[in-house]
Amino acid sequence: MTLIQTERRGAIEIWTLSRPERLNALPDLEDGEAFAAACAAVNADAAVRCVVITGEGRAFSAGGDLKAMRDRRELFAGSGAEIRDRYRRVVHRIVRSLYGLEVPLVAAVNGPAMGLGCDIAGLADIRLASSEATFGVPFLKLGLLPGDGGAWLLPRNVGYARAAEMLFTGDAIDSATAERWGLVNRVVPPDALMEEALTVAGKVAAHGPQALRMAKTLLRQGRDVNFDQMLEMTAAMQALAHLTGDHDEGVAAVLEKRPAVFDGT
Repeated sequence: MTLIQTERRGAIEIWTLSRPERLNALPDLEDGEAFAAACAAVNADAAVRCVVITGEGRAFSAGGDLKAMRDRRELFAGSGAEIRDRYRRVVHRIVRSLYGLEVPLVAAVNGPAMGLGCDIAGLADIRLASSEATFGVPFLKLGLLPGDGGAWLLPRNVGYARAAEMLFTGDAIDSATAERWGLVNRVVPPDALMEEALTVAGKVAAHGPQALRMAKTLLRQGRDVNFDQMLEMTAAMQALAHLTGDHDEGVAAVLEKRPAVFDGT
């Protein structure tokens, strides 16, 4: 069974990490390809306007497989150079693919999100958590470092000092702390998590697909470019947006006091 089970609900695609017997541990060697294929399919499909990612069973993802680490097999087999190459081809392919997802990504974190699992959740644009969720980056407890770009990502999500506390202590935080620190947007009861995630995704997916994808690009690029560069990017993308049928529909809908119906033209 593939790691990512997909389901389509209108303009929303749901991805469920489906390895519950191992608490959705990852990555196995094929997981880089699984994420890359899922992201590429969405990027190529203009009918998809939002993705929701969650985990099957009681965990979102427990992160790395400790038994595979102990036995030095799969991702962790061979020489240092071989391990480095596998990180690039598997782990980095996962996070690069998610970072390059063109539509908004909503994480519905249903349980523990540890290590790579925490950072996958952190790559989502909007993060919702069950009250039973926990978050941690316990790499140092294993004598390891964040091998998935987490040292770049986590400070951008929670600030340097809180990222340092999570990384240097290895302590997990509960969902209430994650909400207070800004790692998640809000916390909901476990039985309401997917309903809330789909409600949010529905509001996202109600917008025109071209403007939505361009808006995500601007928001992501805004982390790393200066203000002048952002203004130039904005001018170019805004010019394209002004020429779309969805822009015409949006203006007409506001003037006519009715809901807009965007078709991606």
